[in-house]
Amino acid sequence: MPTGRDPAARRTHAREEFVDAAFRVIDSGGPNPSMNDIAREAGATKPRLYRQFADKADLYGAVAQRMADEVYQLAVSDFNFLLDAPVPALRHAITGYAEVVARHPNVFRFLAQSRSAPEDPTIAPPLDIGRDIATRFSAVARSILESVDADTTGIEYACRAAVGAVLAATDLWLDDDELGAEDYVDQLTDLVWGLLAAYLRRKQLELDGEEPIFVTLARLKGA
Repeated sequence: MPTGRDPAARRTHAREEFVDAAFRVIDSGGPNPSMNDIAREAGATKPRLYRQFADKADLYGAVAQRMADEVYQLAVSDFNFLLDAPVPALRHAITGYAEVVARHPNVFRFLAQSRSAPEDPTIAPPLDIGRDIATRFSAVARSILESVDADTTGIEYACRAAVGAVLAATDLWLDDDELGAEDYVDQLTDLVWGLLAAYLRRKQLELDGEEPIFVTLARLKGA
């Protein structure tokens, strides 16, 4: 618990409590929360909430950042992609993503709804979770390709397309009562690998989706 001598830590803690409350309200009540409900869930007043967040978009951005961080933690942070093959590595990442979405389906709907809402020029837009995940994904992909001096031009477009496909498919999955999480992960793994393999072929790189990446890199360096 932050002490009274650390105002920055106190403010961070207060913001995190409101984000926790927002998750609970959205998880239980749906993707259209009110600021009053969030403040009440946090045991605070609406004016106190607005002392911690500049506006509604600031809170929405913090919710999106928390969601993106949870996805990253489960999908990427503790996983060494070089030791696995591309397809199993993608399956691991998409499984982690699916676990977060399954845990917070209404938060995903809330963020998707926020992205598609009419733009208000007086309010800064919240974090685009797809852009954030794609940026992190691009960094991993770029580091792997650069290790064999491969051309990485356009990698951001390929990763954005892959993440965009995942987000669009997630919206469909949440409305499909018959498709289980495992089937969803399998379908998304095939789709994303197809997009990335097409990008690699444009760079004259043929990768075996079932061959460990470090083996592929060693072979490419030797060539």
